[in-house]
Amino acid sequence: MEILAAAEALRVPAPVDLAAIVIGALTGGLLAAREGFAVSGVLLLAFSGGLGGGLVRDVLLGDLPPVALTNPAYLTTVAITAAVTFYFSGWLSRLTGLLVVLDAVTLGFFTVIGAQKAQLAALPSASVVFVGTVTAVGGAVIRDVLLAQRADIVQPGPYNAVAALLGAIALTVLAGPVGLDPIPVAALVIVLVAALRVLSVWRGWEAPVAVDLPGRARRRLLRVRAGRPTRWRRRDRT
Repeated sequence: MEILAAAEALRVPAPVDLAAIVIGALTGGLLAAREGFAVSGVLLLAFSGGLGGGLVRDVLLGDLPPVALTNPAYLTTVAITAAVTFYFSGWLSRLTGLLVVLDAVTLGFFTVIGAQKAQLAALPSASVVFVGTVTAVGGAVIRDVLLAQRADIVQPGPYNAVAALLGAIALTVLAGPVGLDPIPVAALVIVLVAALRVLSVWRGWEAPVAVDLPGRARRRLLRVRAGRPTRWRRRDRT
């Protein structure tokens, strides 16, 4: 009974779930249209953008067949979105600012959906964070693989995977050890992820890259050592 009650509390409303899928499919479909892909390419990238992360999530959780294939509304929604993108790509491309905001909100929704589903599966906290992040960015990774290019999430640039990771961590802590109600936590995490994503685009923030801390410390030490004799010489001259 407790598991059923938790599942009911964490369930994302169907219209919200479908809206997130539509935005993800629009993002993938528009990228395909800009690349000059045929209708099959637009459909494929729309599918990966809207449902790719959910497919990866369900495979990781062993929830087979994936809900993207069992729920008839999902594939139908993606197909309609791909058709709209195919015929109105020029008009939709003018809504860049709006699409950035909607894409950021979708990133937050996918993070919450993935993390909460992992929580219902009684996975450890680290696994909840991992599944939430993968759900949010899995579609983008599949899309970039289909485009035969380096995945966007591993390159320096606006927060994407970083925002999803921080959001998944916040949800895991607040809805886990802290024990807050899952619905307010979900809303808070969606706002957090979306805000981080939009602000990173607007302010030009970039995800941190690898740093060689020992090398940096060694170079700083060498500069300090190189500067000391100079000061001593100046003192001797005075």
